[in-house]
Amino acid sequence: MNFKAILAILLCKLLRAVSRLLHRGGTAMPGRFALKVCPDLLARLSKDVKTVVITGTNGKTTSARIVEQAFREQGFDYFANRSGANLLDGVTTEFVMNCTLGGKMKKSRAVIECDEAAAVKVFPQLRPQIVVVTNLFRDQLDRYGEVTHTLGNIRTALEAVPEATVCVNADCSLCSSLALSLPNRVVYFGIEQGAVPSRAKPELSDATHCIRCKTEYEYDYITYGHLGGFRCPKCGYARRGADYAVTDVIEQRANGTTAAVSIRGEKRVVEINLPALYNVYNAIGALAASMEAGVGREEAVRALASFQCGFGRMEAFRLGKADVRMMLVKNPAGCNQVIDYLENLHNRFVLAIFLNDRGADGTDISWIWDAEFERLNALAGRIEKVIVSGDRAQDMRVRLKYAGVEDKNITVERDYETLVTSLEGLETDVCLMPTYTAMLELRSVMIRHCGGAEFWE
Repeated sequence: MNFKAILAILLCKLLRAVSRLLHRGGTAMPGRFALKVCPDLLARLSKDVKTVVITGTNGKTTSARIVEQAFREQGFDYFANRSGANLLDGVTTEFVMNCTLGGKMKKSRAVIECDEAAAVKVFPQLRPQIVVVTNLFRDQLDRYGEVTHTLGNIRTALEAVPEATVCVNADCSLCSSLALSLPNRVVYFGIEQGAVPSRAKPELSDATHCIRCKTEYEYDYITYGHLGGFRCPKCGYARRGADYAVTDVIEQRANGTTAAVSIRGEKRVVEINLPALYNVYNAIGALAASMEAGVGREEAVRALASFQCGFGRMEAFRLGKADVRMMLVKNPAGCNQVIDYLENLHNRFVLAIFLNDRGADGTDISWIWDAEFERLNALAGRIEKVIVSGDRAQDMRVRLKYAGVEDKNITVERDYETLVTSLEGLETDVCLMPTYTAMLELRSVMIRHCGGAEFWE
């Protein structure tokens, strides 16, 4: 390491220590200053680290948690950016915190979630061994633009690392198209036809037409959004068979899923320690990444049942006598999947929706009009009350009113402490649906009442 790199490492570690003394995360800021001193610091630190990177619109944190658990099961020595700081500065901070003052890495492997837009800067320095692309949906239009722009960012990032094995969602026509132009070794994961009931048509599609010839896709089956057995009737571009496939979702419960999978042809029944169909995708993608990174089959399967969910991602709390689930929402596709989960609940519950429009949420909240909140009307007999909160609580209230929820049944409560305290005396289930910055603030209140670790821990 040269003098600049050592100085950058020292500065980063010092800033992190000060941040923690002040009870702040210090997840990204230290790396930002370190990169000003040594712009290629991450490249210097990562050159001997075998890294699995997870990118894509939805599911990055949960997928990373599963891969982490697989590494633990295998006994691998690794570190991860568990705080969710997934831009170049946050990833750099994590590498610095796992190296000596002289720049020697303390661990040989890393599990890193990476923002889709940041991939073009992160991948060339990180040079990952494995890259997982979970899915691509329209998200934060003010930041990412159209979904094809996000796809272009990821393609450019992968072009810089042709040696990486790429695990792509076979059911996503956008993700799968990466294999059309890249020299990388590609591994496919997905959900096979018949594993879940097929939707008659995409409820909200971000990829209606063929990415090659612009002809409208036909579908043999649809799982959700634009995911499923797509095919182009004109040019022949179609879903590829999955190397790691879910062949049957046997049972979906409020706290988990039982599924039959095919692991490169071998049939297994696995337990997944989270509910909801989108987490089935996260599980099979993480299983693929883990095994491609050298984790044994038994260890990878055990990880699906034993991993702990990421903060705010189907995270469970016990608040007084109430069972609470916190489910991050940030775009129409993910929100619709949370509503799917609500539809499968058998008990009565209180629903609280938190809408912010800060930078990390996306300042454009028009996505709430594409999410299918109308489906909540079918749950009226099971929803005890609806609470809206956050900076844009009134916008959420208006959206629910237009969805058919009676205004008299909607309560606005902007103070999170007051809201959580009011929930504490309930004996019914509680479902929290916050956007990202609302989730961070709400979670801090929740752990004061329920106990637990800060998001960076």
